[in-house]
Amino acid sequence: MHTAVFDIGKTNKKFSVFDENLSEIHREYTTLPETADEDGFPTEDLPLLTEWMRDTLRKAMTPGGFRVSRLNCSTYGASFVHVDAQGNPVAPLYNYLKPFPEPLAARFFDQVGGKEDFCVRTASPWLGMLNSGLQIYWLQAERPDAFARIRHSLHFPQYAAYLFSGLPQSEFTSIGCHTGLWDFTAGRYHDWVEGTGIGRLFPGTVPATGRTTALVNGQPVEVGAGIHDSSAALLPYLLSSPEPFLLLSTGTWNITFNPFSRDPLTPAELGKDCLNYMRVDGAPVKASRLFFGNEFNRQTRLMGEKFGKTEGNYHYTITFDEARYRRWSADPTPYFHLESLQYPDGSISSAPETRWDAFPTVEDAFHRLMIELMRLQKAAVLLAAGATPVRKLFVDGGFSQSDLFINLLRKDFPGAELVVSPSPLGSSLGAAMAVNSEDVARNYQFDLRRVSL
Repeated sequence: MHTAVFDIGKTNKKFSVFDENLSEIHREYTTLPETADEDGFPTEDLPLLTEWMRDTLRKAMTPGGFRVSRLNCSTYGASFVHVDAQGNPVAPLYNYLKPFPEPLAARFFDQVGGKEDFCVRTASPWLGMLNSGLQIYWLQAERPDAFARIRHSLHFPQYAAYLFSGLPQSEFTSIGCHTGLWDFTAGRYHDWVEGTGIGRLFPGTVPATGRTTALVNGQPVEVGAGIHDSSAALLPYLLSSPEPFLLLSTGTWNITFNPFSRDPLTPAELGKDCLNYMRVDGAPVKASRLFFGNEFNRQTRLMGEKFGKTEGNYHYTITFDEARYRRWSADPTPYFHLESLQYPDGSISSAPETRWDAFPTVEDAFHRLMIELMRLQKAAVLLAAGATPVRKLFVDGGFSQSDLFINLLRKDFPGAELVVSPSPLGSSLGAAMAVNSEDVARNYQFDLRRVSL
């Protein structure tokens, strides 16, 4: 029997099938065009995504195909789907990058006792719509007609699972994903959730390992509760490593996890985009975030235009060069103007404009870009580590396949054990583990490649 997993990222949508030993035996990707919300802001095309997910699973389960007995969904967080009594969405899946109105934010902080107290209690910096619970507060204030029609507000991973189970649920890894909903100091929803009346919109909470049997394409399938992708990426490492470690999960966001820290977050750490996530068991996980992949994509696109590399992902072919590293790492002055990479406290500085004329070749430009980005990455790893020495660092996700990224990590953390995932499976594998029995998950031997530093 097989386990099917949807892993829904902001850019790539992935469908995987695992065998009884949790080895991946099938994988397919797609990218879907965005649509726009009623304000013209780009966002996920929810009907198109829903159609793709249902069609993909139906094709996989056709006679002669995969014998799917379990299904789970991992998606990006900080997003809600609001459904009516018939289970139909009443509003778009609003983009977490959509600006949050400043007057509404000021009103909210007046209600909750101030910004700093709110951020400390919810273990997250103020991120606007990225504090996804505030999307509901915004909807209540700015879209009262749509708000009045909501029966359930489902975190995105739980909505993806709901498409197949028909069971509305809430789940800890989604609740704890910088939503502004959970009071980590009290171990429950923050007072504002009930005070504003939005608490009634959240279905009962289940663990990420929960599952329910549903009829899917005419077959009984155990459908998982859904899981936040970053927490899913962490799960295989928690089950595979008995000693303390950090995990650097890479992609659109590069997130460094420290599941062994128990120190409360300070206002200074929150200002550097340090925050708490949740493990599948509800325990907090200290993490630091960097919008690394988003800025990387923007810069490499501009770089390609400047150097006439407009076809394909040219940067995949550029490998680490020691001479270029020595040349470009010696200068502390920023060469690149960063557009989307900034801390909540505004302390990241970059060049007023990119100095393209300083680079004789695209290889030089790419090395210098990665050196500047990796300086920020090193700081983010150390922030998540806190007082804990960095002795073991797992690396997962898309950048784990980058020769230059890994070699620069080697330079930044001499003496540490760097353990690199051989393929970017983390979120999908974690979701598959969550929906399978504990014994299967614990007996799985996570195949990792060690890089001596």
